Formats: sequence, structure tokens, C-alpha cells
Amino acid sequence: MINKSIYKKFTAVLLISVMALGIGGCGSTGKNNYGSSQNGTGAVSDITGISDGDWDMSNTIVYGSNDYTRINPAMDEHGEINALIFDGLTDHDGNNQVIPRLAKSWDYDESTFTYTFHLEEGVKWHDGEPFTAEDVKFTIEAIMDPDNESENAPDYEDVEEINVIDDYTISFRLKAANVAFLDYMTMPILPEHLLKGEDMQESSFFRKPVGTGPYKLESWDDGQAIVLKKNDDYFAGAAHIDRIVFKIVNDANAKALQLKSGELNLSQVTPKDAANFGDGDGYTVYDMTTSDYRGILYNFANEYWQENVDLIPAINYAIDRQAIVDAILLGHGEVAYGPLQRNKYNDENVEHYDFDLKKSAAAFEAAGCKKDADGYWTRNGQRIGFTINASADDQVRIDMAQIAAQQLREAGLDVKADVPAEGIDWGGQECCIIGWGSPFDADDHTYKVFGTDKGANYSSYSNPLVDEYLTKARESDDETVRAEYYDKFQEELAKTPAYTFFCYIDAMYVADNSIHGIDSDTVLGHHGVGIFWNVCDWTME
Repeated sequence: MINKSIYKKFTAVLLISVMALGIGGCGSTGKNNYGSSQNGTGAVSDITGISDGDWDMSNTIVYGSNDYTRINPAMDEHGEINALIFDGLTDHDGNNQVIPRLAKSWDYDESTFTYTFHLEEGVKWHDGEPFTAEDVKFTIEAIMDPDNESENAPDYEDVEEINVIDDYTISFRLKAANVAFLDYMTMPILPEHLLKGEDMQESSFFRKPVGTGPYKLESWDDGQAIVLKKNDDYFAGAAHIDRIVFKIVNDANAKALQLKSGELNLSQVTPKDAANFGDGDGYTVYDMTTSDYRGILYNFANEYWQENVDLIPAINYAIDRQAIVDAILLGHGEVAYGPLQRNKYNDENVEHYDFDLKKSAAAFEAAGCKKDADGYWTRNGQRIGFTINASADDQVRIDMAQIAAQQLREAGLDVKADVPAEGIDWGGQECCIIGWGSPFDADDHTYKVFGTDKGANYSSYSNPLVDEYLTKARESDDETVRAEYYDKFQEELAKTPAYTFFCYIDAMYVADNSIHGIDSDTVLGHHGVGIFWNVCDWTME
């Protein structure tokens, strides 16, 4: 189970964790200079630190966002800003089904596992240059290049050949069937003419990105705001809302306060803060289902877990997940036992590790543990104990780390929670609160998260049977076969857990009533990604 290779760089997750949540697709009147004040429902007041502009503030969304260090969709996941600026060949609709975007159609040759995409013609990059199939080839090859260390690389590892047939036709030959491939072609396409020869991790392009999407970068005031202006020439039809401002507000409580003061008119908030808003006071609260789960990630590159990996099932039994849902999420979530509970391939018959201190104690005893005079479990004379880390910019994760540590102490483990002042030492830590989950194909956020040495396997988890089952599931387009292997995967993961699963969390968004068109029924992804999927249809009064 233990992968003793060098612990993977966690750069991408650090970048992702400071981003706010959503993904893009396509009232009061008067104009306002940024920095001035305008009160009343639908208006945004006192937006400081952003360059002045004579803008129609009644048609501007000011979204409460955590900070960005770069906008690099090829290397990083989850930034809602990515799909406002960029497009993929495919997209997802409100039911998370694949639909055309830059590709107007595609064919699939079952005999050769080849997808051929027919691209939209006349699409322009934001700088006016034409979009072509060469941009597609460049982007996917950059992701596949191991030197670029993209966490998205496992999505394309079965690509054997990319063939540019002409400017608007491109084919991908795979080594085996992969029904998730169309989902993965939602990957934002990057411009070859601006990135060829550039460092795909460090290029300055990722601070001044140029895409084909419905919004384009207007300004980036570091630590203050990223301002997007609608692309009037967007090939799929211009959006109705003129600008979207990502106002940098790193503190969760400050987001709620700035919604109240009118400095923001849209933001994701914690369940506790959402309780302070009501639909009758000028706001709408959107309680949205997600595929986003939380739990404890164990660092199997750490010597402690190489020696004590067999204790994780006993730890699992000691966590009262419903108490976490009730106390921290105020009921806005669901107890978790695995990574596919929002997917049609979920196996509800696997071991759930329901809260049971008697089973926990029995598992510790079976592993050779005994309690000392103070009531702590020990093995070989050493107390069983560890530190659960949480990122400083995520209050929900902090609260989860604290309540989990308390529960485990009550079960006889010497556990504490910590919020490292200088950030989490991903390679050296013992464990932390993690989040993953995808509303799309079951291959997403399983193969690359739990597969040995895959791009998003940040726990260094390794289990040959898990690798085998996930590979066989992704390489079949037969739903019966896929169901068989996903069942086997979930059973094996439950036997040798990578995580202690806590819960699936609802995404709580608060919007000013002037904003219309938000789809509250779509199932969102990790970090609440997905609220902006139909942003081109949104309007403001």
C-alpha cells in the first residue's frame, strides 16, 4: 500500500486552494467609478483597491474570491475563472452531460479508438489571432509532457497519437476505449502562438492570459481584484453581463460582511454565515448539492504511516461523521464513506465505517495496541497520535480538523489539529484535511487521485489492485464491465483506506437579488465549481 517514492510536489494544490469556487460557460441604475460608494439593492458600494473605470455597476458582478497566483488551466484544476476566459473542445451542461464547445461535432472509430473533432471555424483568440487545431495539439501535448508536471496528465496518458488533419479537424488515437475522454476534452485550450517555447509553469502568460472564452482579462490588481470584461465577439454569443470582478477577499467571514455591506453581490460562504442571510432581505441563498467530499488525507510517504497504516480502519470507526455534518455544516451535507457517492457507479454496500467506538477498540486491539494509564492507545510503547493540518484560508476545514481531533482524543488517540502559520509542509506532514470529488465520469478524481504515482495522488497511496481495477474500468465502454470494476475498486479502497472520509458538503452561495439566471439544480464539483456554467445567460436588474 505504501509508495516510497519521493513525495510529489504540492504546488498545484497550493495554487488551487487559494482559489474561490465555480466554473464558466456561455437594478439600480447609473454609472460608478470604482472606489466610490453606491448603496441600495443591486448596487455595489466601496469597491476599493481596483483601478478606476467608468462602468455600469448595475451590470457588473463583484464576486468574493480568494487570491490567485496564476491562471493556468493546463496545470491546475478547479479555478472558476479558467472557463470564463478559456474554452474546451467540449463543455458540460447543467446536467453535467457533455456538449459541444470549440468542437462543433466529433466522430468515434471503435476499431481504432480514435476520436475525430470538427472544430468551429472563425473563432478568434482575445488578441484577434485565429484559433486552429494546432492550438489543441499544443495544449494536450503540453499537459502530457512529464517535464511540465501537470496534475491533469493522467487524463490523457492513453493518447497514443494526435493528428492535425487540417486547421479545423484533429484526431486523437487512444490505446484503449475511454468513455471519459469527451469529459476530459473540456480542458481549456491555450494559444500556441503565445506559449510555444514558454515555461508552462512559470510563463508570464499565466498572469495575463488570452483565451477564446466569453470573458477576457481587463486588469489584474495583485491582491485586490481581477477584472474580466465580456467578449463581444464570442463565437457562441456575447454574455449579457458586462463585467465580472473577482474581488480578493481571503477571509470567509469577510466575504459575508462584504455581501452585507454591498461590496460584493455574489460569493460562496460557509454554512454558518449563510444562516445570516434570508431570501426576503435582498439576497438569495443557494444551497447547492456537490460531489465535493472532505476527509483526512494520510501522507504515506511519511514514516509514521508506513509503520501504522494498518491502524487507519480503527481510526475510521472513531469518527462521528454525522456530528461533523450537524455541527460544522449545519446539516448542509451528507455523511461520506467513499469517493463515488454522487456517481451512478457508487457501491453503497462497501464498508461505511459507521461511528462505533467498540469496533474501533477491537480493531486497535487486533493490531496489537494497548491503552496506557492515561487511556491512550499505544503500540510498542509509543502512543498512537498525529497532527491533522488544515489550510488557514478554509474555515470549514479548520473546524473539521478540530472536531476530528477532539473525537479521536475521546477515542484514546493523542491527536491535535494545527493550522501551520507558514503553510502546510505537504511533504513532511502526517495528514491534513483534503477535498476531492467530481460530478462527471467516475474516472475523474479516481484514477488520477488513487492510482500509483498519478498526477493528483498527493497522499502517495499505492495499491496494485486499485490500479488494476481503475485501469480496467476506464478502458471499457461497457457499463456492466465498468460497474463490476468500480465495485471492486471501492471494496479494495475500503479495505486499505487512503482517506478517512467525513462528508459531502453543500456549496452555499449568496447572491444579490438583482442577479438572475443562476441554476440551483446543477450538481457542483470540487470546491463548489460549476455555478458559472451558464453565465452567458445571466442578467442583472
